[in-house]
Amino acid sequence: MAGLLITGAEVWTASNGVLDKTDVLIRDGKIVSVGKGLRPDQGVEVIEGRGCVLTPGFIDAHAHVGIWEEGLGWEGNDVNEATEPVTPHLRAIDAINHEDQGFKDAVTAGVTAVWSSPGSANVVGGEGATIRTAGASLEELILKAPSGLKAALGENPKRVYSQLKKLPSTRMGTAALLRETLVKAQNYLVKLEKGAGDPDKAPERDLRMEAVVRVLRREIPLRIHAHRVDDILTALRIAAEFDIPITLEHCTEGHKIAAELARRQVPCVIGPSLTSRTKVELKDRTLATPGILARAGVKVALCTDHPVIPIRHLPLVAAMVIREGMAEQDALRAVTLHAAAICGVGDRLGSVEPGKEADLVLWSGSPFELKTQVVATVIRGEVVFRAGGG
Repeated sequence: MAGLLITGAEVWTASNGVLDKTDVLIRDGKIVSVGKGLRPDQGVEVIEGRGCVLTPGFIDAHAHVGIWEEGLGWEGNDVNEATEPVTPHLRAIDAINHEDQGFKDAVTAGVTAVWSSPGSANVVGGEGATIRTAGASLEELILKAPSGLKAALGENPKRVYSQLKKLPSTRMGTAALLRETLVKAQNYLVKLEKGAGDPDKAPERDLRMEAVVRVLRREIPLRIHAHRVDDILTALRIAAEFDIPITLEHCTEGHKIAAELARRQVPCVIGPSLTSRTKVELKDRTLATPGILARAGVKVALCTDHPVIPIRHLPLVAAMVIREGMAEQDALRAVTLHAAAICGVGDRLGSVEPGKEADLVLWSGSPFELKTQVVATVIRGEVVFRAGGG
């Protein structure tokens, strides 16, 4: 890679405030310098950024791009293995179609990465992956896999399995199955540790338990779907019982216990925010929730839950929560720096600073204004989209 220089832009770093009329130099897919008066080496492409805003690439912290394909019916819907309630050994990467239209839409809207995961039909649904939105193959897209184990509380699992006359048909049953799975994984981990020095004592390999052990070892979080405040409290209770890292997915009523979430330092992914109240547990949904949580000190990310809301509307989601009280820079971090951290790639993406990988977006103005357009999307230091196709 010869390199890329973006000159004279207003740089929204997400980590170090806003820098006026600033240049960003990229080599070998990484940001090497941020400052004024930078000069390109021979062969470096120069993009004029005067009058534009440069941000980190936006990250959708919870979606189903590629695993729940747009424009298809059952043929492209691989998001829920709704035949048994505990399936931790499922892996999103085995169902993601990297040619899904959602990826193309993401790039044109300035969304450069996404956490794509199984859905919420199951109590434990499987492993999600953090992936980029442009590349020649899925392997080229993968940033971190797995980067979270999906679980779900509330209406979805009890609705699916009560219809099948299976456990769980109640919230009690859902929590019991989640605890049971974690206990089984604890027992499996004990056997693994005993067998570490003595192969004769090693347990037979169990793919289900291997996935849950990653959570027990704190390698990845348990990402728990929970809308209603009672389900959120159940998630917190189970996290404390097993001393495991969690994130709260959707967290629709999180604003009701913002101080408690801040005290426990539980990251929250809020959304989808542009739908109707399609079920009872959404009755108290408000676009003010992200701002309330951020002001309380909670690490907040935003999501579209694509295709529930098309991924191209992630900037609009951020604009809407700003209108409802979230500070602009908090909203920026919710789709960049904090989203990257929650998705397990905070050391690589999410801010404009030397050493970070060069996933960037050049906008014609504030990314949170409806009239603003994407001028260029850069992934790994390569321009993957340019307005007008130039």
